Amino acid sequence: MATTSGSSEVADFAVRYALSSDTGTEREHNEDTCGSYEETPTHVLVTVADGVSGEEGGEIASQTAIEVTLRSYRASPASWGPAKRLYRAVQQANIEIHDRALVVTELRRMSTTLTAIVIDNGILHAAHVGDTRLYLIRGGTITQKTKDHTVAAGRQRMGLSRSKGAKHYVERSTLTRSVGRELIVAVDRITFALAGGDVLVVCSDGLYNVLEDNELRDAAAGGDDPQANCATLIRVANERGTSDNLTAAVVRVTGSAPRPAGHEGWRGLLARLVRS
Repeated sequence: MATTSGSSEVADFAVRYALSSDTGTEREHNEDTCGSYEETPTHVLVTVADGVSGEEGGEIASQTAIEVTLRSYRASPASWGPAKRLYRAVQQANIEIHDRALVVTELRRMSTTLTAIVIDNGILHAAHVGDTRLYLIRGGTITQKTKDHTVAAGRQRMGLSRSKGAKHYVERSTLTRSVGRELIVAVDRITFALAGGDVLVVCSDGLYNVLEDNELRDAAAGGDDPQANCATLIRVANERGTSDNLTAAVVRVTGSAPRPAGHEGWRGLLARLVRS
């Protein structure tokens, strides 16, 4: 099992995080990969990828996705801003996986899911492809912030299947979108403000297919140690006998989140207009 952790803080605002990946109880190889990068004390990138099972090169695809995303983000101009930098990094990862699959016959169908988040000055930016998930735990409530790009999830959104049944649908893990399959990939982009006490979880389907949302919330939000939270998530899932690899990243935000200059929201803008 691979585990990493870190922390960043400025004044009372702090970001603490840990990532852990495990082969699970039935697989011989781990096709999940995770990684992180700290640019400044309040600027952190965390990402998780899950190579597509049943295809050659799933492990290579997920490793490439993480390596290229982190490398490209580091190399991109800060003037672009975190959202653009993250989007471009994911697109670069997609191109490199796709190009390698064209050259190496044995890897011609390789692809991966990818969910990457950047926290910068109290704002979260996410880039998402596939069925790796981002959850927000706030005030005791857990909310899935990403949409699964799967056949089952698509059926559910169209009202063709119920939520409960979708989890057990025979094609629940059949992806409709993945990194590396096409030359250009459609990337979901998400942005929202963070608050003190927020807990973020990025995880592969090997974890959330075994744990219910309330179990995931309790394991991830208990205590104040992200590394211990990751260990609990992996342990509980393995005790259930998960048939897949499993990866979890837990990010805890404490203190008053700073706001970048100009990020005043509509209330601040309205107040300024009234004063003028």
